[in-house]
Amino acid sequence: MNVSLPTWHKGLPLAVVTLFILWLLPLATHASHIRAGDIQAKSDTTAARNPRRVFFKMVLYTKLPSRDVADQPNATIFFGDGTSTGIDKVQRVGNGTVIPSAPNTKVNVYYFEHIYNAPGQYLVSFVGEYRNKEVRNLSNPASQAFYLGTSITIDPALGINRSPVLTAPAIDQATANQVFLHSPGAYDADGDSLAFKLRPSKRASTPATIITRGGVVDTSTVPGFQYPNKYDTNGQRVAYLGTPAGGQADFQQDVNTGLIVWNAPSSQSIGEYNFAFVVEEWRRVAGARPRLIGTVIRDMQIVVGPSTNLRPEVTIPEDICVVAGTTVNGAITATDPDRNPVQLFAYGTFPPITFQQTATGPPTARGTFRWVTSCEDVRRDPYLFTFKAQDVPTGGNPPLIDEKIWRVRVIGPPPQTLQAQRQGNSTRVVLTWDRYQCTQASQMLIFRKENPSDFIPSDCQTGIPATAGYTQIGAIDAGLSSFLDDNNGQGLERGKTYCYRIYAVFPLPKGGESIASAEACVTLDGTSALLTNVTVDRTAANGQVTVKWTPPLNQAGFTEPAGYRLYRAPGQNVAATSTAFKRVFTTNSLMETTFVDAGRNTIDSAFTYKLEFFSRDNTSPNAAETRETTAPASSVRLSGRADEAASGNVLTWTYNVPWDNTRQPTTIYRRAPGSPTFTLLATVAGTATSGTYTDRGSAANPLVAGETYCYYVQTNGAYTSPNLPNLLNSSQEICVAPVPCRPILTLQTTNCDSLAANLYALPTTVIGPNQRYTNYLRWQLDANSPPNCNLAVTGYQVYYRSPDATEYQLLATTVEPNYVHMGLTTVSGCYQVRAVGSNGELSAFSNEACNDECQLFLLPNIFTPNNDGVNDTFRPKVTSSLRRTHFTAFNRWGVKVYEGDQDPFINWDGGGSSEERSSGPQLSDGMYFYLAEVEFNDLNRTKRTYKGWVQINR
Repeated sequence: MNVSLPTWHKGLPLAVVTLFILWLLPLATHASHIRAGDIQAKSDTTAARNPRRVFFKMVLYTKLPSRDVADQPNATIFFGDGTSTGIDKVQRVGNGTVIPSAPNTKVNVYYFEHIYNAPGQYLVSFVGEYRNKEVRNLSNPASQAFYLGTSITIDPALGINRSPVLTAPAIDQATANQVFLHSPGAYDADGDSLAFKLRPSKRASTPATIITRGGVVDTSTVPGFQYPNKYDTNGQRVAYLGTPAGGQADFQQDVNTGLIVWNAPSSQSIGEYNFAFVVEEWRRVAGARPRLIGTVIRDMQIVVGPSTNLRPEVTIPEDICVVAGTTVNGAITATDPDRNPVQLFAYGTFPPITFQQTATGPPTARGTFRWVTSCEDVRRDPYLFTFKAQDVPTGGNPPLIDEKIWRVRVIGPPPQTLQAQRQGNSTRVVLTWDRYQCTQASQMLIFRKENPSDFIPSDCQTGIPATAGYTQIGAIDAGLSSFLDDNNGQGLERGKTYCYRIYAVFPLPKGGESIASAEACVTLDGTSALLTNVTVDRTAANGQVTVKWTPPLNQAGFTEPAGYRLYRAPGQNVAATSTAFKRVFTTNSLMETTFVDAGRNTIDSAFTYKLEFFSRDNTSPNAAETRETTAPASSVRLSGRADEAASGNVLTWTYNVPWDNTRQPTTIYRRAPGSPTFTLLATVAGTATSGTYTDRGSAANPLVAGETYCYYVQTNGAYTSPNLPNLLNSSQEICVAPVPCRPILTLQTTNCDSLAANLYALPTTVIGPNQRYTNYLRWQLDANSPPNCNLAVTGYQVYYRSPDATEYQLLATTVEPNYVHMGLTTVSGCYQVRAVGSNGELSAFSNEACNDECQLFLLPNIFTPNNDGVNDTFRPKVTSSLRRTHFTAFNRWGVKVYEGDQDPFINWDGGGSSEERSSGPQLSDGMYFYLAEVEFNDLNRTKRTYKGWVQINR
C-alpha cells in the first residue's frame, strides 16, 4: 500500500506520522467483517467430462464496507491437495448484493475450479480475515479467522456429483422471548441422502501462514465458542409445538431436515451469534452400505434484537405422496397477530417448480406452489420444501418469521396390463405387460405366490411387503415387457394356481420404486409327481434313508418314454438349483416310486432329495426333453442335550420339506436304559420347520439320575392339493448322556509377598528377549456340580485368556486332569477348563483361575559403563516382567541429563541427553538422581514410581 502524506506532515513528529499510517492500514487489509457463508461443489458437467475437475461456488455474507469495515473483493482457497489459488486470486462476481432483510449485510459470490491429480477425498477450505467484531459467543471475534470447508470425493465411479445446495440465506434474525426457527432449505440434485449436525465455529491460521506450511489447513474451535443457548444462560423455553414453557433454553437441529430451533433467546441475548453445522452427503450404492461422499460446512449468524413484535404463523398443506406425472398444487397462507403484512418465501425449490405470492395481507398472506412432476422426480426420500413467513412490522421493530417444512414424495406409477399365460402344455408361465412408461427406471422385479392374494397397495405404498406372501423370482431390465417363469429351470408344479405382481425400481443414488401392478393368476392343470417321504430307517455310519413319491396325474405334454431321476445333497437347507445335488437313482417305470438309500451316515448327517420327472419325444430327433422337478425335501434331523437348568433332556429337530407338518402332531419316542425298544413318550404340535421338547420324566416314570436315554421323533405331514395325508417321516436316533461334572481348577501361583520381603536377597534377574515362563494347572471333577452329573468323561478342554485379551480362547485338549502351559512371555493370564463326555457333551466352565506377575523392581546404586562387558548399563537387578519404563536421570543440580522409554529394562549406558543419543557424549563420573515410572506386565497393568540415586564409575 502506498500512502501519500500531505505536505504539512513534515512538521509533525515521526511518531505521529507512524500512528497515522498504522491507523490507515486496517482499512485496506483485514478489518473484521465476515458474518457467514458456505462452499458448494459440482463435478465437471461440460462436454469433456473430466472426473477430476470440480467447479465451486462460495457464498459469503459480510458487513457493508465502511471506514473501519473492509470489503471482500477477493478470496484465497485451499484445495486440500497441498495447492491453493494463491493469496486473493479468486475474484468476487460484481460488487455483491445488499440483503434488505438483513441490515448492514451483503452477499458475495465467488466462482473457482480445480483439477485434481488423483482420485481421493479432499477438503476445500476458505480462511478469511476476520469475523465481524459484534459476535457475542466468541472471544475477541475481530481477531479470529473465519473458516469454511467442503469435502469432496474424486471417484470416476460416482459419475456426476453435486454437493448439497443451501437455498436459505446464512444469516437470520431472532427476537428475545420468542422461538427462533431456521431451515437451510437444502436439496441435493443427485438425490443423495442428507444429514445435518451442529458444529462449533472454526478458525485457522492466516492464508499466508498456511501457504508456508505447504497448504495444510490447521483448524480449531474458535476460542470462547459456546452455542447460543449456553452463552445466554438466562434463556427460558416458551410453549412451542407441544413443548411446555419453562426450563433452560435449548438449541437443536433436526438431523433429517436441518431445521434449527432456538427456544428461546432472552432479553439478555440481544446481539449476534455464530455457529456452524455440517451437511453430510450420503450416496446409496447397490449391494453396499451408504457411502459418505461429501460434506458442506456452513457457518451462519443469528442476529437477536429487542421487539414488541409477535411472529407470524404460516400454514402449509399436509405431507403428501404423488405418482409421477401428477401436478402438485399447494396453498400456503400466513397470518400475523399484529395484523402486519407478511412476505412469503419458498426454499428448496428448483425449476420447473414455481411459487408465487398472491397476497400479503392483512388479514391473510397467500401464496401458490405448483409442480408438474415427472418420472425424473421419482426418488426414495421425500422432497423438502421450506416455507417462510416474515412479517413487515412498523415502529422500527425487526421482522420475525415462522417456518414449516412440506414433504412431498414422488413415486413411480404401477406397471399396466400384467397377464400370465401357460406356455403350451408345459409347466412354464409367460408374463407380459405394457412397456413401462418411466424410461428412467432401472429394473422390473417379478414376484410370485401360490393362490390369489388380498393385498391392495395403499395410495403411497410402493413395492410388495413381505406380509403379502409373494416371493421374488426375477429382476429384468425395466425396458423389457415379458418374462418366462420356468422356476429356475425346474418347472412349476401342475395342479397349482400361481399369481404374479411386478413393480419398477429406479437407479441409485435417487432410488425409489413404483406401486405394484395388479395381480395376474394362472392355473396349471394336472398333478406333478410329489415327494412324500424322506425317513431314516437305520441310524448308523452306514445307515439307511427311504425316499417315496407319488406318480404324476394328467400327463398332458409328457410322452413316452418317461421316468424319474432322484437327486441327493448333504444337509437340509439346499436350494433346488444347488450343484450339491448328485443323481442317485434313475428309472423308466412310472410305477416305481420308492428308493432305499443305503450306506448313508445318518449318525452325523441329514440329507435332502429332489425328484425329476422327465419324458422324451422319440418321434422327433431334435425334440427337447421335458422335465418337471419337485421342491426339495430333507430328512428330519434330531439333536439333544442334557439341560442342567431344566433338569431334563432337551430335544430339538429341524426339517425343510414341501409338505405341511403343522396339521398333525409330531410324536417323540424314547428308549429307557437297558430297554431294547422305543416307546411313545409324548406328542407336540407340529410346526413348519422345527420343533423342541424337554423330557423331564414323570411322577410315575422319572428320569434316573446319571443314566443315558435314547430318542427319535416322527413328523406327520400332508399336502393340500392333492389331498395326501399322513406323510410319516422319522428322524435318526440319538442318545443323551448326563452333563459331565464341572471341573474345579487350581493353578500354581507365586508367593509375591514372600519374594517382596526378601527383595534384596533375590538373585539377579536374567533379562533377555528369550526369557520364558511356565504355568502349572490341575483340576478335579465336582461330583455334585450339577447334581447327578457324569463322572465318566473322555477328556478336557483348556481355555486361556492372555493379559491383553478380553475373551477366552481354546488353548488345548487333554485326557489328563492337568496341563503345563510353557513358553510364556509372562506368567500373567487366566484359565478355565471344561470336561467332555463320551458323546461330546460339554460340562459347565470351571472356576476361573488366574496367575499374575509380582510387582518386583530393584535398581542398583552403581554401574560402570567402561565397555568391559561387566555392569556396563544401568538396569534392574531384580525385576518382574515389564511393559514399559519411563526413565529420567538428573544431575545433582536437578538438570535433566537423560530421558528414555523405549526399553522397559532401561539399559542406560551413561551417555546422551535422550534415548536416541544414549551412545553419544558420556556423562562425567559422579552421583545422579533418577525417576523411574514403571508399568508392570500384570493383569491390572500396575504402575509404580521409583526414585533414587546411582553412581557412575568408569
